[in-house]
Amino acid sequence: MLKIAVYGKGGIGKSTVTSNLAAAFASRGKKVIQIGCDPKADSTINLLHNQPVTPVMTLLREGKEPEHLEDLSAVGYGGVVCIETGGPTPGLGCAGRGIIATFQLLEELELIETVKPDVILYDVLGDVVCGGFAAPIREGYAEKVLIVTSGEKMALYAANNINTAVKNFEDRGYASVEGLILNRRNVPDERSKVEAFAARCGLPIVADLPRSDAINRFEDCGMTVVEGDQTLDIAQKFIALSERLEGER
Repeated sequence: MLKIAVYGKGGIGKSTVTSNLAAAFASRGKKVIQIGCDPKADSTINLLHNQPVTPVMTLLREGKEPEHLEDLSAVGYGGVVCIETGGPTPGLGCAGRGIIATFQLLEELELIETVKPDVILYDVLGDVVCGGFAAPIREGYAEKVLIVTSGEKMALYAANNINTAVKNFEDRGYASVEGLILNRRNVPDERSKVEAFAARCGLPIVADLPRSDAINRFEDCGMTVVEGDQTLDIAQKFIALSERLEGER
């Protein structure tokens, strides 16, 4: 089983990358679970054709203790099982604790044993890996970390923080950084800037994703570009990334 956590600066495109990667694995016949670890609970929306799954924290806040996986999940494109942790009422409570509570509940409901996935993807909020947002890597849920970045200064700054944080867990047998995903913003010398950063960190660039109007066009229709048109170059890049990650197991 392949277990991957996707991190990066807020707004860098983690959810777009994760959902298209989930769709890519699913299009290749893999059984996939995607868990959105963000209070916005919008990670899986494009796998579900704009019909969002109710976040786990919303259910718990309303006193609805889920008794079955179907109570807190929905099945999206390609059979991807979609789950959102959600978060507390804005301004109240800790979103990180919501992630921990969700993971504990998923263990109690035997998510892995029931679904028997080939791939689990965690889409994790956070420029810095701390508290509950570190749970996917420090509690042994994920084995690999992908860091999404552009060539922008703050995106690379966040990527460096994430890489450093993950390295702090290495001696405990937790997840390690598999590589960088360059999600282009078309800044000057973008590729060379990210290549220089990757070299300093000793990390490969596992995918180079150009800006694509097709992604926005299909997201407006509530779907991933992989579902929308697999013949497009951008869709093929996600499929190639899924093949690469599986080949490196």
